[in-house]
Amino acid sequence: MLYSTGVLGQAHNLSKKYEKPTDPLVVAKLAQWQDLKFGLFMHWGTYSQWGVVESWSICPEDEGWTQRKGPYSDTYNNYLKAYENLQTTFNPVKFNPEKWVKAANEAGMKYVVFTTKHHDGFSMFDTKQTDYKITDKKTPFSTNPRANVTKEIFNAFRKQNFMIGAYFSKPDWHSKDYWWPYFPPKDRNVNYDPAKYPERWDAFKKFTYNQIEELMTGYGKVDILWLDGGWVRPKETIDTAVDWQRGIKFNQDIDMPKIAAMARQHQPGLMVVDRTVAGQYENYTTPEQEVPEKPLSYPWESCITMGNSWSYVPGDKYKSAHDVIDLLVKIVSRGGNLLMNIGPGPDGDWDPVAYDRLKSIGEWIKINGEGIYNSRAVAPYSNGNVFYTKSKDQKIAYAYVLPEGEQGDNITINIEGMGKPKQVTLMGSKQKVKWKAGADGVVVSNYKALYQKAGLKEAAGFKIIY
Repeated sequence: MLYSTGVLGQAHNLSKKYEKPTDPLVVAKLAQWQDLKFGLFMHWGTYSQWGVVESWSICPEDEGWTQRKGPYSDTYNNYLKAYENLQTTFNPVKFNPEKWVKAANEAGMKYVVFTTKHHDGFSMFDTKQTDYKITDKKTPFSTNPRANVTKEIFNAFRKQNFMIGAYFSKPDWHSKDYWWPYFPPKDRNVNYDPAKYPERWDAFKKFTYNQIEELMTGYGKVDILWLDGGWVRPKETIDTAVDWQRGIKFNQDIDMPKIAAMARQHQPGLMVVDRTVAGQYENYTTPEQEVPEKPLSYPWESCITMGNSWSYVPGDKYKSAHDVIDLLVKIVSRGGNLLMNIGPGPDGDWDPVAYDRLKSIGEWIKINGEGIYNSRAVAPYSNGNVFYTKSKDQKIAYAYVLPEGEQGDNITINIEGMGKPKQVTLMGSKQKVKWKAGADGVVVSNYKALYQKAGLKEAAGFKIIY
């Protein structure tokens, strides 16, 4: 992999098979989404108050990301009770989605995916299926006129023409029909055999169906249903070569055909992303905290954290704007999208560092975005620290030179199958580019002077017209 970092607790392997959707509305939506290239992901819930990993600390697995800390960690039951009691103190009074939209828009982001419900089961929307939700009277923020934060976020971003994605966890560790209180939970999976207790499993299926239908009917136009928790899946889809899938003992089939049909009836053209469950309901794949080394033959999106964690952690270390721009260039050169995660804090706002990063990314995007959006991958995709894209009509190519290491005056741009260039320019600069086309491609002979005179700090973008 080109890049791998961060919390890998719920890291998802890429599916080995891809099934192209046949619904023409979904195909069209997918093509539109692939042109957007840069999206915003947000993990937010009651866990943000403790600054701990989202949901996983209540999972009774002995893994690094599930370790419990703090005054309630003496026993599992004490911890779980205190964790679920976070509902009674959650009051993000600085919540202002328009502030997020403005920053994301200026950074060049084009779509948003928000955690409507994570594995812990706390709903960040006004569901009628449970009182474990942000709008319940036990939650202090419920009296706020903007308490239904999912609706507020979707509406705010939709007004700025963002595609809207609803993250939804298929497992629900709060539901008595998933983790039945009769048995202690053993791991991330359902804690009883659904085949032995079919009525309980049917109740869970109905609960899940109803919650998704609420999101598909009461929250305006939704473009993506982003389903997480890949262990909730039909047993025949388990890949025993994948470590975490070997731990799935039971058939956890929630009837995706029924769910998808209902969702698309309400939201025609909806993209469904049933992560890691290869087939007709994984319309694009989601490599996590990594960038594939080569282009993939199907639509994909790298979901990567801006900090070290998915959810808010005080004093988290955020990637520099330089690192995010490099990531975006690498991902887009391979034909993918970057979904960059920022975790809101318990007060309902982002760390100021996140705003600073987005501002810097936006300054670069304003100059170089034309080779990012609506672009296509073009062989050889990269040479060293030079990464390539091309326009849809194949008349223009772009070469992004990442400022890694010492650069000399000569930069070679070697793009296959585009013919002989007519013009080479440095985007955002009126300086004359000294270039010559040869057997090895286009050689720019005054690169260092161009870079320095233009005052560049990030990747230099060359536009090559054919």
